[in-house]
Amino acid sequence: MPLSSRLATSTALSLLMSVGIFTGVAVAQEASVGDETTLDTIVISAEQQTKQSLGVSVISAENLETTPVVNDISEIVRKMPGVNLTGNTTTGQRGNQRQIDIRGMGPENTLILIDGKPVNSRNAVRMGRMGERDTRGDSQWVAPELIERIEVIRGPAAARYGSGAAGGVVNIITKRPETAMGQVALRYNAPQHSDEGETRRVNLMYALPLTQNLHARFNANWNKTDPDAIDINKKATLEEGGTEATVPAGREGVENKDFDALLTWEPVDGQSIDFEFAFSRQGNRYAGDTQNSNLITEDRIQNLYGKETNKMYRQTFGVTHRGDYAFGESFSYLQFERTRNTRMPEGTAGGPEGSITQDSYDNSVFKTIKLDNLSGKTEWTMPGNIGGKHLSLTLGADFRYEKMDDAVSNTQSIPGIIPGTTTDPDSRDSTTDQTLLGLYAESNIVWNDALTLTPALRLDHADTFGDNISPSLNATYQLNDNWQMKAGIARAFKAPNLYQLNPNYVYTSMGNGCTNEYDSATQARQCFIIGNADLKPETSVNTEIGVAYDSLNGTNATFTAFHNNFRNYIMGGLTEVGTFVNPSTGLEHRYYKWENVPRAKISGLEASFSQELREDLRFAVNATYMIQSKNETTGDPLSLIPKYTINASVDWMVTEQFTVTPSASFYGKTKARTTNWSNPERDPTGTDLEPRDPYAIANINLKYDFANGATLIGGVTNLFDERLERTGNGANTYNEPGRAFYIGITKTF
Repeated sequence: MPLSSRLATSTALSLLMSVGIFTGVAVAQEASVGDETTLDTIVISAEQQTKQSLGVSVISAENLETTPVVNDISEIVRKMPGVNLTGNTTTGQRGNQRQIDIRGMGPENTLILIDGKPVNSRNAVRMGRMGERDTRGDSQWVAPELIERIEVIRGPAAARYGSGAAGGVVNIITKRPETAMGQVALRYNAPQHSDEGETRRVNLMYALPLTQNLHARFNANWNKTDPDAIDINKKATLEEGGTEATVPAGREGVENKDFDALLTWEPVDGQSIDFEFAFSRQGNRYAGDTQNSNLITEDRIQNLYGKETNKMYRQTFGVTHRGDYAFGESFSYLQFERTRNTRMPEGTAGGPEGSITQDSYDNSVFKTIKLDNLSGKTEWTMPGNIGGKHLSLTLGADFRYEKMDDAVSNTQSIPGIIPGTTTDPDSRDSTTDQTLLGLYAESNIVWNDALTLTPALRLDHADTFGDNISPSLNATYQLNDNWQMKAGIARAFKAPNLYQLNPNYVYTSMGNGCTNEYDSATQARQCFIIGNADLKPETSVNTEIGVAYDSLNGTNATFTAFHNNFRNYIMGGLTEVGTFVNPSTGLEHRYYKWENVPRAKISGLEASFSQELREDLRFAVNATYMIQSKNETTGDPLSLIPKYTINASVDWMVTEQFTVTPSASFYGKTKARTTNWSNPERDPTGTDLEPRDPYAIANINLKYDFANGATLIGGVTNLFDERLERTGNGANTYNEPGRAFYIGITKTF
């Protein structure tokens, strides 16, 4: 019997034995002594215990009103401990496409969920050699007005969620009104500087009971952000010695159109079934980004500015069941997610890689990459006790099937034969797929009055890389009424993506990153990079330890140290796999593959403090300090994040209706990558080493609740106009927008 089959069988038997043992012990029984009745200790589930870990933050709907976002929830998630926004790569390419990065593990290791179900649309965007993707990420599919809360889960607490959660999880929980209600929300954001794009947003929500057991919710959203001016970074670039041929683009614009329909049926008490359909369309407004450089003097770039050059369509159909039984609870779902990435084709060769091709521009060509994801999960939680220990046992299984049809990115021809790769792009199979299956068991055990243990074991099998085992253990020790010590260790993983696995996904560096010997006339020593079907999954051992303080007078504080040992990190190949000869010219070319880098290390400190100064005044602050973030093969950081981040805010309830919230964020120096990928030695250069200096952003928000159900908000972001330009040098890879004014009103009826 193959190893994977033996592991799956043994795990299934273990789970069945656990159920058998569990059903043989007392389950939430009552014990009678004389005329008195005592109840067993109530034990929360392992998931609930995990969400009380040090590495967990919750953003409420009220937080979204007192610290509103312009159009993407990443703007508020970034203010949680351990969280920043970064691009997909330390090269700075696509630097303004910043996404959620948790504990320095990079955006690709942050798993986005909506109501507990995975979002995978960004995987439909082509990945460049160093991990570049021209994507806004997956945090913009839900309108802020529809959100009940956002759970941000970091470190060992995130390992239970499977592939892609090595850094952490962002779970967006939407509102579920149970009574008839309607809501209209309007938002407008006006930058002070005319070369920055303004934003408008309209959101409509309506909920009503159709029958006693049937409820419906509908939500529609539209928002549009204009692009930054095409030459917004020109002055800063020229001041640092650049030319107009190297001026990088500002932030692109985006237009969202979203619709969501939810039907909830409660056939009997304790049982509910959700039927959900969602459709979203995101269209960009081109700001001139060409990945490697911005030729703002070219007619092609000038004429495309402000136009829609890519469109992302996301559709989901889902069925979710929640059950409440005498013996426990269940949560199960089945979801189909389809993403269509329709865009003007981009170059896949060397310097022009990632730039919209001349043919696409001349003929207004759009092509589509389609990604389908089918995912499902069933999870059962049962309380009980065994050996005198109160516990809650959770058993679960999940799966994900992903299939991509991409005839757009696989068009690079090869002047010769690379083993395992089809030479003629017209003969390549445009489809790739991957299936992942997971089984897991976890328990929350009240060991004694002071100690609670949460052990877990997860087994995953993929038809691409085989098996992966992820054990974890979290513990909480109650030192006294106010102080707790908490610790956790977990093994997390991320499956290779379909681009990295596909041997027919080929592009050429035109000499960049692998040889100095490139000759544009003869294409001598041209270098090719191909996918690798033998990649192993990325794995990391995540540990954290810290203390938490909670008092009755409104004081709360935490301090956490974390360390991640990262293994098999996947990146574009650094080691030559082989060479092949062009039969027409007799020239020799090198080829590389995506490869697993042996080691990387990340460690840091997190702290938070909140204090209720008065009944009407509350202060909160959190801080993150990165001790190290290092790819031990290259010496580069894994992502471009500040050495330290501090977020502070004050909620002042001037009256019961009027709240003022000043806030500020402080960002330390951001270390740049230390190597230059445009030559084979990858030697450091001056601009590669240039850091981004520390800076601070202050904001103020005003909120007034009217008696008729209306809420008015307004305020200023970047109050002191600390404006930063993207130059492309070192860590100066993104724009920090200047002062802006916003206003919004929400009416609930």
